[in-house]
Amino acid sequence: MVRLVTGGTGFIGRHLLRQLARREGATYVLVRPASHERLETYIESIGAGDRLHPVRGDITAPALGLSAGDQEKLGGADIYHLAAVYDLEASEEDNQHANVDGTRHLVELAERIGARIHHMSSIAVAGSRWKGKFSEQMFAEGQVLDHAYYRTKYDAEKIVRESPARFRIYRPGLVIGSSETGEADRIDGPYYAFKFIQRLRNAIPPWVPLVGLEGGEVNVVPVDFVARALDAIGHREGLDGMTFHLTDPAVRRLGEVTNEFCRAAHAPQFTLRIDSRAGAMLPQEATSMLEHWKVAQTLKRRLLDGVRVPEEALRFAASRARFTCEKAQSALEGTGVSCPPLHTYAWKVWDYWERHMDPEALTETNLRMALQDRVVVVTGASSGIGRATAQLLAGHGARVMLVSRTTEKLEALKQQIESQGGSAFVYPADLSDLDACEAMINRVLQDHGHVDILINNAGRSIRRSIEASYDRFHDFQRTMQLNYFGAVKLLLAVLPGMRSRRRGHIINISSIGVQAFPPRFGAYVASKSALAALSRCIAPEVVDDGVAITNIHMPLVRTPMIAPTGMYKNFPTSSPEEAAEMVASAILTRQPEVSTRLGKVGESVNTVAPGLLQFVMTGAYHLFPDTAPKDGERGARPAEEEISVEAATMAYLMRGIHF
Repeated sequence: MVRLVTGGTGFIGRHLLRQLARREGATYVLVRPASHERLETYIESIGAGDRLHPVRGDITAPALGLSAGDQEKLGGADIYHLAAVYDLEASEEDNQHANVDGTRHLVELAERIGARIHHMSSIAVAGSRWKGKFSEQMFAEGQVLDHAYYRTKYDAEKIVRESPARFRIYRPGLVIGSSETGEADRIDGPYYAFKFIQRLRNAIPPWVPLVGLEGGEVNVVPVDFVARALDAIGHREGLDGMTFHLTDPAVRRLGEVTNEFCRAAHAPQFTLRIDSRAGAMLPQEATSMLEHWKVAQTLKRRLLDGVRVPEEALRFAASRARFTCEKAQSALEGTGVSCPPLHTYAWKVWDYWERHMDPEALTETNLRMALQDRVVVVTGASSGIGRATAQLLAGHGARVMLVSRTTEKLEALKQQIESQGGSAFVYPADLSDLDACEAMINRVLQDHGHVDILINNAGRSIRRSIEASYDRFHDFQRTMQLNYFGAVKLLLAVLPGMRSRRRGHIINISSIGVQAFPPRFGAYVASKSALAALSRCIAPEVVDDGVAITNIHMPLVRTPMIAPTGMYKNFPTSSPEEAAEMVASAILTRQPEVSTRLGKVGESVNTVAPGLLQFVMTGAYHLFPDTAPKDGERGARPAEEEISVEAATMAYLMRGIHF
């Protein structure tokens, strides 16, 4: 028996090749030159070099681009046609080119060489608005095909059906990761809900019951089941001209499927689920207003963008179609192939996604995609958080602009980054001098054309009680000058370009003090609070232009900035490298705020019971001594730099807070 597989390097294709490699006969795999090496590596990894044979070609070319010799040896073959676009976000042109034109070329070849076609279609041929049963016998039922993906999958299947060639058609449900390993290679279908579930888990305890939608039936199937079923049915006699739904006979509704993945993620579940048909009870005028109200549509778009869900996926999830699979079940009888229950492998699918596919996970691949050739300005880059951040970002492809006062330190850092294959540029400037600040950022824009990411890290911290500050108004001025006005100067300079290019990110290195209000840090926390407040005010103005603004409320980090306070050597602190990872995570998530759990607790306590927070901080004020004055400095009260056992205990209990 001779076989040809298109789309063999794809998600379903790789699993099918593993199955076909166990069969007698030769299996040829159509592959473009760009993917040839990848296919060879995969064939070698499964030990099938003597049974799977790559052949050069392309479904977008007539006769699939196969040579006359290849066509001759494929005479009478079984062609498994999997090559297609499986993406709700793909353009109409891409869908047409791959799904329709590619299928037409394949059918023409099959007719010429007398091959049988095993065509991988999709339940998408029913569209997203079909209501009720859609059986394996149904096809042209006058359904609404108002999306390029649905329309081209329908057109491709129609080409096969109208061909004189022998054919079998397979319509899988929403294909997700393997039931054995959870492995997948793309995000669609149920995966669109995973980011939302993850955010719920991070924000709400798992025991809190939630209210959600019941939705229609969501027919998810693991990729290994689809491959095994395709292989088993493809090798049974007497089934030509038939269509098979490779779906779960024990299908579940959207609410149940969502809860299954919530359990896998240890997230709260939707205990009360409302049937989506309840929306019909709303007055038509109200629903029409929501559909056309610009504010409502904007908020909806922002919500979907925030959890990375394409709008079309919502309509497909709300579909009320029911896909029967009697023919497929009959054909699989006696083969040992069946669709495993979702609860037996949902945890594997979730675990694989969170470890390998989450676009916001701090992985090498994600960072490289987010940072490659991006122009990133890092202030305060000569030491501490700034230095570690510059090294991390440059190591993942960013072009890093190093900014601080000390040219020698910046040059040394530049050499270190370049020796490791990174790209860095030195721009020395005193950012407390607003003229120098403006001149520096103008040079960056002139040299590099734009700024993709601005990291306002440079800062000054002063730990001094108000009693010791009565005659030190300049402390408040100089702290505000660098921490607030210098950062604002840069922000105002880069925002216009970011908004015009509809892409950009501004990250402010703030402090946990903005959330917990520790004593003796009035000047420092006030300056950081001012920048955080400004950012929160302007973020809604620029978000629709593709610009994100993030405040990172850093815990206590061991940097030269805290060195003058000797008692901090007894405090548990984060390393600059850990802080740099917080910055990298913010670049991936683009969230308005990044903070520690303790910081969020302080913020919550201040909102719910501000008196309690003040009580705790009053105790801290009396427990921790003032910082010893520098030589020749007056106005600060001398004190021992060592701290008491009680103070050390509090420092460890409230790890990360400045005292």
